[in-house]
Amino acid sequence: MNPIVLAILIVSVIGLIAGLGLAVASIVMAVPVDKKAEAIRECLPGANCGACGFSGCDGYAAALSKGITTNTALCAPGGNDASKAIAEVTGLSAGSVAPMAAVVMCQGFCGKAETKMEYNGVNSCEMAKQLFGGPKECIYGCIGLGDCMNACQYDAIHICDGVARINPVMCKACKQCLKTCPNHIIKMMPLHEAKAANLCVNHDKGAITRKECTNGCIGCMKCVKACEFGAVEVKDFCAKVDYNKCTGCGKCTEACPVKCINLITLD
Repeated sequence: MNPIVLAILIVSVIGLIAGLGLAVASIVMAVPVDKKAEAIRECLPGANCGACGFSGCDGYAAALSKGITTNTALCAPGGNDASKAIAEVTGLSAGSVAPMAAVVMCQGFCGKAETKMEYNGVNSCEMAKQLFGGPKECIYGCIGLGDCMNACQYDAIHICDGVARINPVMCKACKQCLKTCPNHIIKMMPLHEAKAANLCVNHDKGAITRKECTNGCIGCMKCVKACEFGAVEVKDFCAKVDYNKCTGCGKCTEACPVKCINLITLD
């Protein structure tokens, strides 16, 4: 037999055997498809942000399908619409998703926050932080190089005058910016409710803070004394507001001498 023809036949037989083997393996080793999980997955927005506490949309859908969780209201980006759609698929009760938005707790704008050096490295907050805590004297505040902006899938974050600012209308509460910020100064706040918030996380003593940023909290306790509901406390030289106790009366904002406590309504 012609050697070339023989080689072609041998390769063809090997290919046929391999193909049959793969076909049999695909049947024997096939992973069962969870149709219910697939149907639930279609109800989710596909952000894969992990705000639900699971490994993205697929993880949440699988958890609902298997009964690991019965909470249909864990998807913040999908909101109440996703919760209702999931409830229709699963037969569970539709939960209510509390509307939230991310807020950057810093007012260290250019001209307010002192700088200690000119940073010319990689344009990343995480990288800049490795060098003496960042270019600003305050090592607690916004570094302003946009790691959170780059992480946001919804174009809700922009750098304004050296500080990240978040548009609450665009924010979907996916919490990706919270995970990305190296100083962890981005917090979630309720929408459509007037709440006081200290837009500063500096924990240095007041005299030091004043040298670092004129908008910084000096821990003077005036806000604590002004609050009638026990919603404000000063810990480690920095005021903190308990949103569950805050009534939005605004007395702490009036008492704050540096105006770092603001009455915020996210709409």
